[in-house]
Amino acid sequence: MNVTNYHAALTNPMIDSLNKGLGSFQQTIPAAEVSALHWNLLREDLSLPAAILSEERMSHNLQWMQQFVSEYGVKLAPHGKTTMAPKLFARQLAGGAWGITLATAQQTRVAYHHGVRRVIMANQLVGKQNKAIISELMNDPSFDFCCLVDSARSVDQLGAFFQARRQSLHVLLELGVDGGRTGVRNDAQLKAVVEAIARWPGHIVLAGIEVYEGVLKEEADIRHFLQYAVTCAQQLAQEGRFAARAAERPVILTGAGSAWYDVVAEEFAKTDIGLPLDVVLRPGCYLTHDVGIYRAAQAQIQTRNPIARKMRTELQPALQLWAYVQSIPESGKAIIALGKRDAAFDAGLPLPVLHFRPGHAAPIATPAHWQVTGMMDQHAYLQIAEGDDIQVGDMLGFDISHPCLTFDKWRQIAVVNARYDVTDVIQTYF
Repeated sequence: MNVTNYHAALTNPMIDSLNKGLGSFQQTIPAAEVSALHWNLLREDLSLPAAILSEERMSHNLQWMQQFVSEYGVKLAPHGKTTMAPKLFARQLAGGAWGITLATAQQTRVAYHHGVRRVIMANQLVGKQNKAIISELMNDPSFDFCCLVDSARSVDQLGAFFQARRQSLHVLLELGVDGGRTGVRNDAQLKAVVEAIARWPGHIVLAGIEVYEGVLKEEADIRHFLQYAVTCAQQLAQEGRFAARAAERPVILTGAGSAWYDVVAEEFAKTDIGLPLDVVLRPGCYLTHDVGIYRAAQAQIQTRNPIARKMRTELQPALQLWAYVQSIPESGKAIIALGKRDAAFDAGLPLPVLHFRPGHAAPIATPAHWQVTGMMDQHAYLQIAEGDDIQVGDMLGFDISHPCLTFDKWRQIAVVNARYDVTDVIQTYF
C-alpha cells in the first residue's frame, strides 16, 4: 500500500525508489520534498484507500502527553510497536521523550538504525539471533538498553551469552500476576531471579523493576499491583541489589500502557528507594489516539485524574482511513473499497465520519445512521438508507479503534494539514 499516485511514482525518482521497497534502514523521504509535490487528498492526488495522519492533532497529542508526565515529574518512553515509524519516534524524542519502548530485538534494531539510543525492550530477550542483534548494537557505547527477565533460566542463558561476548546487559525484573502473561508471580520466583542475576556479576546488571498493569481490569487491583512493585523496588534497593546500576545511571521503575498511565503516574511518582530513580511511563497510542478503546480509556482518565482535568483538553484522534464508494448494489447498502487488509477490526469496525464528493468545497459529516456492518479483505459493507445522497466515486473518511493494528497494515502514511495538503510521508517498518 502506498500514498502515491502512479504518475508521481513514475516522474519522481525518490518516490519511485520508495515504492520499490524499503531495503535500507536509512531510506526516508524528507518532509520538504513531500511538500514540494503539492499533493492534496481531496484533489485525489493519493491512491485510495489511504491512511492519513492529522499534523495538527498529532502535535496537540504530543504536547498534551509531555505536559502530563511533566506535571508528575516522571519520564516518557512511548511504546514504539504501535507505529514502528522512525519519523514519529524522532518527533516524540524531540518533544521530550526520555527514550523509546520496543517489543522485539528486530524492532530495536530498526529504531537504532534511525537514531534511537535509549530503549526499554518491554519483553524477554530469548534466542541466539535475538541476543546477537542486541549484542551488536551494544558495541556502540552510546546505546542504552534494558530488557526484561522473569526466570532464573532466562538470566543464566543471558549471562552465559553476554559473558562470552564480554558485555554487560542491563535487565529489569518483570513482575506479573496470576492469569496474566509474563512476569514473576510470587516472592519465591522473585528471589530466584535476583539470585541468578548475582551469579553473573559484571555481565547481568539489575537495572530496575517493570510491570504491565493492563492485564488487570479493576483500578483497585491495579493500584495494589503497583504498590507491590514499589515495595519490591525499595526492598531490593535496601539489599544493595541495584548497586551496579546505581553506580552508572538511575534505577528504573516503569509501567503503563495506554489505558492506566495516570494511575501508574500517581503510584510511582512518589516512590523513594534511597537511590537515583527514573520513573518511566510507556503508553504507545497517545500520539494518534482513536475513537474506540482508547477514547473510552481516556474518558475515564479525564474523569478520575486531577492533572488531566486541570489541563482542560483531551487527546484527539489523529489517524484516519480514506476510501472510495465503489458500488451501491442494493437499497440500504454501499460497498466501500476498504477492508481487513487496511483497517483494524479486532476492537470495533471503522467509523465513517466524513463524506466528500470530488469537486465539492469540503468534506461534510456523515449521517448518523451510516455504519460499517462488516468487512472482507478489501471491502466494507456500509449501511445506508434509501434516498441518501451517496454516489459511486464519493470519498469517505473513517476513524478507527486500536491504532496498533491499523499502523501495521501500511508502509507509508500521509501526514496532512487542515486543508488536506500532504506535508510529509511517514514510513513504517513492520
